[in-house]
Amino acid sequence: MYEMDRRDFIKLIGMGGAVIVMETGITEIVMEMGSSAGAATMPQETLTFIQLSDTHWGFNDPKINPDFAGTLKKAIAQINSMKSQPDFIIFSGDVTHSTDDPKERRRRMAEARDIIAGLNLKNVKMMPGEHDAGLDNGEAFQECFGKTHYTFKYKDVNFIVVDNASDSTSSIGDTQLEWLSAEMGKLEKESKIVIFTHRPLFELYPQWDWWTRDGAKAIDILMPYKNVAVFYGHIHQEHHHMTGHIWHHAAKGMLFPLPAPGSLPKRVQLPWDSAHPYRGVGYRSVVPKTDEYGYTLTEIPIAEV
Repeated sequence: MYEMDRRDFIKLIGMGGAVIVMETGITEIVMEMGSSAGAATMPQETLTFIQLSDTHWGFNDPKINPDFAGTLKKAIAQINSMKSQPDFIIFSGDVTHSTDDPKERRRRMAEARDIIAGLNLKNVKMMPGEHDAGLDNGEAFQECFGKTHYTFKYKDVNFIVVDNASDSTSSIGDTQLEWLSAEMGKLEKESKIVIFTHRPLFELYPQWDWWTRDGAKAIDILMPYKNVAVFYGHIHQEHHHMTGHIWHHAAKGMLFPLPAPGSLPKRVQLPWDSAHPYRGVGYRSVVPKTDEYGYTLTEIPIAEV
């Protein structure tokens, strides 16, 4: 469940968001973009996708998560039990935990792939995080999961996956930026556009590698388009930010939470709280609005079994 103090709540409402806390512990956030409609207006569910991030398969530390081998499987079981299945599911990076051993890296990816194959819905999109791809420029990831950047479309929404994790310098790179510019050039300025990245494109907290070195160039490419939202992972917590009119939404991690930017001297994995299992861990459902700009984000915690 997303925890928010009064100041954060007022700030979110001021930026065009309404927060609805349900009895199940699931938190729903309605985001408005470029619309004068009331923030609590609920969308017609014509398209839904689920974002999972930072599953870190291969991580092994019971002090941080004693259910490190079961959390992903629980999430998959939860998704499979949904009465209404999404149009697609995307894993937004760090599918596996990093290792210097190329054979172990491939073994972890193969195991994660086999577990993910247990999803009833087979329309699953993958993208790398630095744990997957930073040590070999995405070579093993591409062998197992395919391309690291690509486009696709569902109904009236255009999706673009940008790889800002394979480059060890935390960059997108000129070649991919040229590709992004070309892909955006195919779209109308009023198009609904969703960008998926692993790292934040903006400078959230560079001291902890929570940024993209050339992310400002990507944002410049996106800025002429009126309806753009960016969904990312990497920081293992829900976070909402705007650059101009562009929303950026970070997803919780699937295995352990990380502290708020700069809140501790060092970036450390937050330890397991036995009184509140799976606190700060979960995934989200996203529904684009049909009649106006905006998205309904539903944050879903891992259920205890």
